[in-house]
Amino acid sequence: MRPDARREVRAGHLPSGLPPGPQDGEMFDVLVEQGGVRIERIVSTGQATPQGQWYDQEREEFVLLVSGAARLRIEGEGEDRALAPGDWLLLPARCRHRVTWTQSDPATIWLAIHYDTEPADP
Repeated sequence: MRPDARREVRAGHLPSGLPPGPQDGEMFDVLVEQGGVRIERIVSTGQATPQGQWYDQEREEFVLLVSGAARLRIEGEGEDRALAPGDWLLLPARCRHRVTWTQSDPATIWLAIHYDTEPADP
């Protein structure tokens, strides 16, 4: 038997458990966190990054828009990027960005994968 064969199989459905309509804040659910990787589901219902604020993360982030719609601004770019289901971005560490709009109904669902660029210590 392989050493990792004893790990528990986990499963889910990204659109399950969505809030009933617009909420005050976004919903963050960590699906997996291990070995320098965090995978999370983010549910937005009309939220945007407050004016003048930017995300400036220490880790790389791969983000996939699963459903809904959104607009994202990358610092230094002249206009927002419109995102539709299936669109993805790879945001390098320290890439300042902000969400300028999200669709509220139906909810906007993101899959975000945060990871380290340096190999994890053994």
